[in-house]
Amino acid sequence: MFAISKKLKGKLGRAGTLTTEHGVIETPAFVAVGTKATVKSLTPEQISELGAEVVLGNTYHLYLEPGEKIVKEAGGIGKFMGWDGPTMTDSGGFQVFSLGADFGKKVGKIGRHISPPLSDEVQPRRVVETPAMIDDDGVTFRSPRDGSMRRFTPERSIEIQHDIGADIIFAFDECTSPEASYEYQRDACKRTNDWAERSLARHRELKVKSGKLKVAQKALFGIVQGGRFEDLRKESARIIGKMDGFSGFGIGGSFEREDIDTVLGWVNSILPEEKPRHLLGIGEPLDLFGAVLNGCDLFDCVAPTRRARTGSLYTSRGLIAIENARYKNDFIPIDSDCACYTCLNFTRAYLSHLFRAKEILSNTLATIHNLYFIVNLVKRMRAEILGGTFSVFLEEFCLKYKSGTSKAF
Repeated sequence: MFAISKKLKGKLGRAGTLTTEHGVIETPAFVAVGTKATVKSLTPEQISELGAEVVLGNTYHLYLEPGEKIVKEAGGIGKFMGWDGPTMTDSGGFQVFSLGADFGKKVGKIGRHISPPLSDEVQPRRVVETPAMIDDDGVTFRSPRDGSMRRFTPERSIEIQHDIGADIIFAFDECTSPEASYEYQRDACKRTNDWAERSLARHRELKVKSGKLKVAQKALFGIVQGGRFEDLRKESARIIGKMDGFSGFGIGGSFEREDIDTVLGWVNSILPEEKPRHLLGIGEPLDLFGAVLNGCDLFDCVAPTRRARTGSLYTSRGLIAIENARYKNDFIPIDSDCACYTCLNFTRAYLSHLFRAKEILSNTLATIHNLYFIVNLVKRMRAEILGGTFSVFLEEFCLKYKSGTSKAF
């Protein structure tokens, strides 16, 4: 159940609440990514204490290890990982992108950049170096664990997600490369739309079978694709938005950084206003502002935790690389404006030492800070929407954040 509390005047942005079986999510909200039922280097207690309200697991990885049946036997992903708040799982669609058309090209979801790994996970060497095979029925791929042939279809993805047991799950989709041609994007959109219908049908069957028919239980989100092409994005939004049975929508696929806001405007002006929208895989601070302005309610991205483990830390004045020599004798917090556990108790010099010494604690303290920074930045956006001061906050934050490139900082 989603309820809008306040809208941004003249914009698509809004603040609201999303009710799930395991709690209420106050939106807009950043979703912590727990790839294998764990947010790397953090305990569930630490995740909660830094302000995160919801955790997302990776369907592909949980299917491969430990297997969805074990997660189901444990009582679902929340009980399995000791997290009592709301949970989500993706569909495996991004893995279709990574293993299929984009295999080996090092292209990310945004522009022509080095791509992230399949998830917030150091990837094992593939046993067999061949891409996935995508057809209109689903995708066939080799397991990176043992080389065995595996197959995902819309029905199989939904079955796996039901076994994993998250509160919010996603329809199976094909996430395309930003370099894909218009013709390929068009065909992929058609597949995604067809797969959405099949995902809905299997979802209904499994809900009837389980007897869990309440609105708050096992919500299914449809996914909009179409790359950077206006006609494809709008057509996908119209088709997915009209399907009966989706509790909300994900906005997936690839973007050019300068086009993200425009694409989100196209899509969210068409999708039903009364249902929540989740932007998949985008999570840098300035991108989040644009996404909130253009009507997105939820976001997930591995960037905060992945950056943390490489010593790249968010501050109110931009990113800093904590292993740089300038921080060896810098006895102030990572960010003096931050109230996270790390900033309240440790200095840049100490974090720099931990990373240089390759101490495990470096990952925990850096992850606490980065995730706190992003989670609470989005919480602040919500508060500013409710207070009617979002535009002022946006201007002030962006000006200060971009100033971090100066040598004075």
